[in-house]
Amino acid sequence: MLDLKYIRENAERVKQAVLHKRENADVDALLELDVKRRELIGKVEGARAEQNKVTEKIAQMKKAGEEATSVIAEMRQLAESIKKMETELKTIEEPIYQLLIRIPNIPHDSVPVGGEQDNVVYKTWGQLPEQDFQPLPHYEIAEKLGIIDFGRASRMSGSFFVSYRGLGARMERALINFMIDMHVEKHGYVEVFPPFVAKREAMFGTGQLPKLEEDMYRCELDDLFLIPTAEVPVTNLHREEMLHGDDLPIKYTAYTPCFRREAGAYGKDTRGLMRIHQFNKVEMVKFVTPESSWDELESLLSNAEDVLQALELPYRVLTLATGDLSFAAAKCYDIEVYARGINKWLEVSSCSNYLDFQARRASIRFRRDKGAKPEFVHTLNGSGLALPRTVIAILENYQTDEGTIHVPPALRKYMGVDLIK
Repeated sequence: MLDLKYIRENAERVKQAVLHKRENADVDALLELDVKRRELIGKVEGARAEQNKVTEKIAQMKKAGEEATSVIAEMRQLAESIKKMETELKTIEEPIYQLLIRIPNIPHDSVPVGGEQDNVVYKTWGQLPEQDFQPLPHYEIAEKLGIIDFGRASRMSGSFFVSYRGLGARMERALINFMIDMHVEKHGYVEVFPPFVAKREAMFGTGQLPKLEEDMYRCELDDLFLIPTAEVPVTNLHREEMLHGDDLPIKYTAYTPCFRREAGAYGKDTRGLMRIHQFNKVEMVKFVTPESSWDELESLLSNAEDVLQALELPYRVLTLATGDLSFAAAKCYDIEVYARGINKWLEVSSCSNYLDFQARRASIRFRRDKGAKPEFVHTLNGSGLALPRTVIAILENYQTDEGTIHVPPALRKYMGVDLIK
C-alpha cells in the first residue's frame, strides 16, 4: 500500500503507474475525497479548540457566580456540530481506504514500459541441449515410465491435478530437500515450515486480496484461504511487529504446496505439468532495510540461479515490463528454464522487490536504534524454485534416446539412483 501523503505529492507518477500496470484504480476520486477529509479534519480540530475555550469560560463563570445558561447552550450546539462532522468524516474514511488499497506499487525506473512482449532478457546461462533425437514431451515420458499419474489424479480431484508415484514422487521430494539445503547451508536462510492456510488479513498484507480473490481456494466456513505461495504465511510471520535494526536482514526459506484456481487461464498450457491447481514450491523471503533492498534483489536472484546452475539446466532471466508486473511489486525478475521436449522457455521463479508496499499493508516496522523513529521494512521474495516446470526441464533435457532419464548429478545423493527407467 502506498502512503497517502506520497500519492498526494506525486499524483501524476501514481496515475502513470496505474496506467502502465493496467490496473483499475481511481486516483482522482481518492484525491478529491482526501481534500474533503482534510478540510473536515481542520474544521473538527478548530471546533474542538473552540469547545475547549467555551468549557473553560463556563468554569470561570460558574466560579464567579455568573449565569452561564446561554454559554452552556452554545457549548451543546458546538458539541452537536462536532459530532455531525465526525460522523461525516467516518463516512469518507471507508471509501478513501477502499480506493487506496486498489492503487498498485510504483514500478522502479529501470522497469521497461509495456506488456509481456516488452519483457527484456537480462541475462542467460548455459547451453541449450543438443540431443540427436527429439525428446518426448514430459507428459508422455512420465506416463511411459510410470512416474506421474495424470488420469487417476483427475478422477480423484478434477482437471489440473496430478499424482506423482515411484521415482517421480522421490524426485519431487529430492528437489525440495536439495533446494532447502542449498538455501540454508549456502545462502544463509532460516528454514521455516508455515501453515498452509491463511487469514484474510494475511492475504491482504502480501497483496493477493482484494484483487486476486477469485483465483484463490477459500474455506468459506472459516474464511481461510489455501495459500497460493509460501510468500503469504512467511511474510506474515512478522505481521504487526516492530523488528530490531540489528536483526536485519532476516531471510527465510520454506517449502509449501501452493493452491491456485488459475481463474481466467483455461485453455492455456493445459498438458501435463504446465499449469496445475496444486504444486510444490520452495520460497525465499527477505526483510531488509530500505537502503539495501535493491542489492538484496540481485542477491535473491543469484540464490535462485544457483539452484538451476547446480542442476545444470539452461535458463534466461527476464526483467518484467510494467504490464507484466504484479500489483505489489516494484520490480521483478522472472527466471525461465529451457525445456527441450516442448521447445519452450518455462517460468520457474519470480524474484521481486516490494519496497515498503507489503510492510505498510501488514504493519511490519523496525527501529535502527533504541528510541529511533519506526520505519517500514522492505520485503522481497523469490521462488527457489517452483517444482513442476523444473521437473519438466529435467524430464525433457536429461532424456535419453532409450526412453530413460538421467538424474542430475546434484540430485543423485537425494534420490539414491542415477537413472530413471
